[in-house]
Amino acid sequence: MTVNVAVVGASGYTGAELFRLLANHPKVNLVGAYGMKNTGKKVSEIHPSLQGIVDLRIEDSDCKKIRQVAEVVFTATPHGVAMKLVPELLRGNIKVIDLSADYRFDDVKIFEKYYVKHESPELKGVYGLPELYRKKIKSAELVANPGCFPTAALLSLAPLVKKKLIDLEHIIIDAKTGTSGAGATPTESTHHPLVGANVTAYKATTHRHTPEINQELSKLAGTTVRAYFTPHLLPIVRGILSTAHVFLKKSMPKPELLEIYREFYRGELFVRVREELPQVNYVVGSNYCDIGVETETDGNRAVIVAVIDNLVKGASGQAVQNMNIMLGFEETEGLRGSALRP
Repeated sequence: MTVNVAVVGASGYTGAELFRLLANHPKVNLVGAYGMKNTGKKVSEIHPSLQGIVDLRIEDSDCKKIRQVAEVVFTATPHGVAMKLVPELLRGNIKVIDLSADYRFDDVKIFEKYYVKHESPELKGVYGLPELYRKKIKSAELVANPGCFPTAALLSLAPLVKKKLIDLEHIIIDAKTGTSGAGATPTESTHHPLVGANVTAYKATTHRHTPEINQELSKLAGTTVRAYFTPHLLPIVRGILSTAHVFLKKSMPKPELLEIYREFYRGELFVRVREELPQVNYVVGSNYCDIGVETETDGNRAVIVAVIDNLVKGASGQAVQNMNIMLGFEETEGLRGSALRP
């Protein structure tokens, strides 16, 4: 069995990553590349690494035409764009995986506070973090792929929050990311001469991934959870290293904490619990999330470090993982590659 797949948002980094992964997926037939930019050009003209691999021409995002050729559509578009397209796409009995924030929030008012006015708030997507919502994803028509920072943060905290082993009102998340997270459009803040040999904090108390993290942690705990999140930009291209500082309700040695994580993620194919604290180059280019923990010798503070590739497990790889679940494919199809290290 093969499935006809189209990508809307062909010019961006997440679009390119989708093409890279889907081109090697044994059950995918790529039938369309769509977008608002670079129409008429081949995908491989915009993404030279795909020459001879994906040479589809980019077409306008005509939902009627997409419905005629595709069974699954990935919308790798800027925030606020998918909401204009998804209602029309779903009319064609198509399954949609949206990589933007348009359908991640349970409360549309929170979305509108941090993003834009929502144009299709009646549609509700399943939050696409497989390790937490696999059963719901399996029967979904619309999956809202998580943000990259929330993916790392949520996977790092889920076991402790679910079991309520920590102070749920005092969680500190300090995360570092590479420049590809800002997207393909150049800006002064991601210009290499300014980013190289530099580290910067940004949106230190107002980042729009904070309410997404809090929404999902609160659902896990069954009560209100308050996490404080600050991102930093590193002079690397790919990768997120997320460090969570938490306060345990009772002191636990590292081996006990590790066993909690191993049990929680037992059988999960893309989460690896490590004895040591993981590094970004353990996962770059792969769909893995690696997690390590440390505890204070005397005290109740624990530090949890999670690393992902922001374009793979933090975006396009997780989207493909969600597609596999939705269609009943082996979850690792198209995603079996290891990290690029060194």
